[in-house]
Amino acid sequence: PGGGGEAVYIPYNTSAGVVNGKLNVHVVPHTHDDVGWLKTVDQYYVGSNNSIQNACVQNVLDSLVPALLKDENRKFIYVEQAFFQRWWRQQSDMIKDTVKGLVSSGRLEFINGGMCMHDEATVHYIDMIDQTTLGHRFIKEEFGQIPRIGWQIDPFGHSAVQAYLLGAEVGFDALYFFRIDYQDRDTRNGTKELEVVWRGSKTFGSSADIFAGIFPKNYEPPPGEFYFEVDDTSPVVQDDPLLFDYNVEQRVNDFVAAALAQANVTRTNHIMFTMGTDFKYQYAESWFRQMDKLIHYVNKDGRVNALYSTPSIYTDAKFSTNEPWPLKTNDFFPYADNPNAYWTGYFTSRPALKRYVRMMSGYYLAARQLEFFIGRSKSGSTTDSLGDALALAQHHDAVTGTEKQHVANDYAKRLSIGYKKAEELVSTSLGCLSESGSNSRCSSPTTKFVQCPLLNITYCPPSEMNLSQGKSLVVLVYNSLGWKREDVLRIPVMSDSIVVHDSEGREIESQLLPIANASSHLRDRHVKAYLGTSPAASPKFWVAFPASVAPLGFSTYFISIGKRSASISSTSTLNSQGSESRNLQVGQGRLKLQYDAAGALSQYSDSKTQVEANFEQKYKYYLGQDGSGDDPQASGAYIFRPKGVVPIKTDGQRFLPRFCVGPYWMKCISRLIHGYIR
Repeated sequence: PGGGGEAVYIPYNTSAGVVNGKLNVHVVPHTHDDVGWLKTVDQYYVGSNNSIQNACVQNVLDSLVPALLKDENRKFIYVEQAFFQRWWRQQSDMIKDTVKGLVSSGRLEFINGGMCMHDEATVHYIDMIDQTTLGHRFIKEEFGQIPRIGWQIDPFGHSAVQAYLLGAEVGFDALYFFRIDYQDRDTRNGTKELEVVWRGSKTFGSSADIFAGIFPKNYEPPPGEFYFEVDDTSPVVQDDPLLFDYNVEQRVNDFVAAALAQANVTRTNHIMFTMGTDFKYQYAESWFRQMDKLIHYVNKDGRVNALYSTPSIYTDAKFSTNEPWPLKTNDFFPYADNPNAYWTGYFTSRPALKRYVRMMSGYYLAARQLEFFIGRSKSGSTTDSLGDALALAQHHDAVTGTEKQHVANDYAKRLSIGYKKAEELVSTSLGCLSESGSNSRCSSPTTKFVQCPLLNITYCPPSEMNLSQGKSLVVLVYNSLGWKREDVLRIPVMSDSIVVHDSEGREIESQLLPIANASSHLRDRHVKAYLGTSPAASPKFWVAFPASVAPLGFSTYFISIGKRSASISSTSTLNSQGSESRNLQVGQGRLKLQYDAAGALSQYSDSKTQVEANFEQKYKYYLGQDGSGDDPQASGAYIFRPKGVVPIKTDGQRFLPRFCVGPYWMKCISRLIHGYIR
């Protein structure tokens, strides 16, 4: 009833390799799986909460293995190890052996290889390295492979640090990505400079060069409707002559047209079709069935050569042409995909989460060092949970702050759980290190250290103990850095008769800072939220004192009640500026700050350099575009688009700063209030 003829079994020929003298279309099947965005990482994996987004990574990996086994020429690349490792630990030995065979034969290739596809702007380079190491170590241990290719296809702009440190220095042969400024892309399309040699480091020069490929449009299939998920609307290749809608010729023409268009903006006779996008291949056979047909019929047509490929094969093919490539230096920042759509909003989105990630990163570094010093436990606490949580948090929809609120909560929860587990290890390790004669395998020290992660709300239970009757609070300070660290410590205390001694018994200079009422109220409210009950008593002071710690070492200080030496200890008071018509100068060394009678910073001076500068202090804020008007682009979590800068009106109001000044600590609190402070 269709186009006539006779229906027969068609053995699709997908065995094509690179053909010299022809345009080679490298068909690269892939999926891009965010480890959290609209749903949490675990919701994405198991496929729950699909009212938000229909996505199940478990389906992708489950259906991928039998699809690859159907044809030895089929290939697939996978990126996010956080998902793959979740899937891997659930598989039988038989499935694992099968997958190892697919990997060793090159039909399944791990690309990028980190736990996630990390951001490149708001992350710290140490965290980029750590999360990449976790993924690569697993791949090496399980499959004996090391990823060759960087695949940063979705982060919102790209850093030169990624090119040289997380690219060339990692050992990658190439780095592929998508998001660059739309004007830059248009220019590069016209000059055939989408593929370049990226020199990301001025210091290392050409030794850290890496081949970099920018996709001409996005990381999805090319124009012409080549989406083949079961619920996609692209026309499939209908090649049964007994059925209606026979369209082989049309589909081949669509494929060739897309190939020629991409070849016009690409150097050499090799181009890449990225066949996939976010959370695709949930039923992998629906994609491979159509790609088998396209490769078969396109190669019968003969105008171009299509082949199953991977970025590694594509990179090798590019290298073999001996083509000279343009040189790129510096970053691909900021990223804009349209006029007035600069993706710089995420630089500051969810600042509390950004701060939490950075704090946990530093803690993770120290915890791993201490874990090594005393020996890793097979049954006790480890740093693994915190390491996994931090790896997820580097994702380009995590630390960036571009995820939904419940997903941000999930990242924070994982960090908190990881911290609690690492905290036990750190306490044990510090106890072991502090006890003389302890060997490196100490596991049960008699000294018990307690940490204070809630100092930001002035809560530290050990420091609120009764120090009467000769008791002392022992403060151990550990330095995880490779150089000497000198800093000022602040600890909340109950008494104003506090003395601080070092490990040699010498009294050291200290400063008592009164805790403001506003801080006490915040403390009580948040502590009750954490513990369910209000604290019994509130500290009245911070004690501030200088600490000096050797590289990778620790120092011990003792806080007790006693008579303070007036020459080296002081008690500060909170002074309100603005209630009197006089200037206030703060700073006890060469640097001085001067505040005028209204409480505004007015002058800075340096007695050593003789530099003196006047200031005018104003308070302003940005109004964000709301998307109304001719241009619908709004300001938000991704994009910073201010409508203007608006000064905070102070008519009838006054800024009344409160100063707390001493030898080690000067704090200025500015609050805008109606009228005067009562």
